[in-house]
Amino acid sequence: MARIEDYGIIGDTHTAALVSNTGSIDWLCLPRFDSAACFAALLGDERNGRWLITPVGEVTSVHRGYQGDSLILETEFRTADGVVRLVDCMPPREGAPDVARVVEGVRGTVPMRMELVVRFDYGSIVPWVRRLDGALNFVGGPDSLWLRTQVPVRGENLRTVAEFNVKEGDRVPFVLTWHASHQGAPHPIDPVRAIDDTGAWWSEWASRISYRGGWRDAVIRSLLTLKALTYQPTGGIVAAPTSSLPEAIGGIRNWDYRYCWLRDATFTLDALLLAGAIEEAKAWREWLLRAVAGQPEQMQILYGVAGERRVSEQELPWLPGYEGSAPVRTGNAAVSQFQLDVYGEVMDALHLARRSGIQTDEAAWDFQLALMDFLESNWQRPDEGLWEIRGPRRHFTHSKVMAWVAVDRAIKATENYHLEGPADRWRALRKQLHDEVCERGYDPERNTFVQSYGSDKLDAALLQIPLVGFLEGTDERVRGTLDAIQRELWEDGFVKRYDSEDAPVDGLPPGEGAFLACSFWLADNLALAGRHDEAREQFERLLTLRNDLGLLAEEYDSKLGRQLGNFPQAFSHVPLVNTARLLSGPDGRRRRGAA
Repeated sequence: MARIEDYGIIGDTHTAALVSNTGSIDWLCLPRFDSAACFAALLGDERNGRWLITPVGEVTSVHRGYQGDSLILETEFRTADGVVRLVDCMPPREGAPDVARVVEGVRGTVPMRMELVVRFDYGSIVPWVRRLDGALNFVGGPDSLWLRTQVPVRGENLRTVAEFNVKEGDRVPFVLTWHASHQGAPHPIDPVRAIDDTGAWWSEWASRISYRGGWRDAVIRSLLTLKALTYQPTGGIVAAPTSSLPEAIGGIRNWDYRYCWLRDATFTLDALLLAGAIEEAKAWREWLLRAVAGQPEQMQILYGVAGERRVSEQELPWLPGYEGSAPVRTGNAAVSQFQLDVYGEVMDALHLARRSGIQTDEAAWDFQLALMDFLESNWQRPDEGLWEIRGPRRHFTHSKVMAWVAVDRAIKATENYHLEGPADRWRALRKQLHDEVCERGYDPERNTFVQSYGSDKLDAALLQIPLVGFLEGTDERVRGTLDAIQRELWEDGFVKRYDSEDAPVDGLPPGEGAFLACSFWLADNLALAGRHDEAREQFERLLTLRNDLGLLAEEYDSKLGRQLGNFPQAFSHVPLVNTARLLSGPDGRRRRGAA
């Protein structure tokens, strides 16, 4: 099994595939991010589905990269016989979803092997296979795949295989197309032309990015990755394209992230807006208003990509999990949690959109007024918090800070955009929240904010306090919290979310990697505290964790030297963009709390 960081992503803004550095597509859900996988080797082995195209015999070296500012992946294999290049992409969708793969001869003549193992429903269904109209058709239940290629293929042990030679100058194409099994055959595409068109599509999108700060290559790649996680038909933004990649090898912290968390989408929106991606922000706002339509108390923390509310969690016992990390889960039980901070994130997202010039409409403000009515009556309730604790509810300090953010952004809407609302009442509530957090969420003896009221535990979410404008980064309480987190949660240069080893608060067995978003937040706090050299050092340390394609998972295990968690993770790429902007100078990133 490849390491998590050995994968690259290709996608068509409807779904995405993970391609290993051996040329194997080990994860692909069709036709949407949250559909059942037809290739699930990532969470098992090749018997659970994959599509491999690779040289026969020993590969002496592999070099990968994306074509310019695109999601067209090139993998170059060097062997004793010569050099071949595998070009992979998913063209922007006009009809049925396609995966285009072209093997190009660079030097010499290289023997190649293709092995296609289609297993629908997360590796559980072996399809019927038949030849029709010069193509190979795989059918199982509601799903159907069509393989088109000039290379002769044959069946072998419930797999489709082929051997072929590629000499210098050759281009050998393969196309795999999905469609509903009750429909007729999909229209074939020219894979070579599709790759050229895909490159032009991504380049045109990247040309609209307005970022002009430092570390531009890393930032642009992160923004392209975030764009790949948007679901184009609705504007929804998924947290990651994968499910159940573990937070600790062999552990049970394996979650399905192929859904739209309001919080994660808000952070993603923040980065896209600050880079000039206005159309994505407009689409997300419309998705939000559709998804949460109804009573404010029924607002969920996550939804399906089209706004679906039922994303019940279940386990797939036939999949052994990534490197034996079981159980494998689909759906997410956190959907039923009460997370107070999400109200602040949503209010902040709509504030950012408004500040970026997206015109306010009556429906958006009516929605915000309804959220504020609910918040005014419910902010004193304990909740499960930012980290979706599967233990008792608590009064998490970060959650109360984000309740303050919600009220603050509502006030700004009345002050800066002349929208109608009970601003005086909100100002009183904002002060009440601020005073309570500073009294009950702060430990004066240790000079640090704490995870929850009355607790002596720390939480990296507290690093958000200056980032959302609750207190300045130079405030002694913020600096004290920064110092405490560096002492107690900072390990080998990276930040843990909280102490999951000693009497874990989350109701789960201990053990997970350092959380990359928190490690970026630490760099932000160092910069806002005036410790610029340390901030840059922290940021550049984090940049070295990216794989050869510039991609990051959710966590990092410094002992194993490996990325962990779902991949690629929006919640890691967003703070990369924001920290780069902040460190680029006083005219870089605007703090989220600025008017």
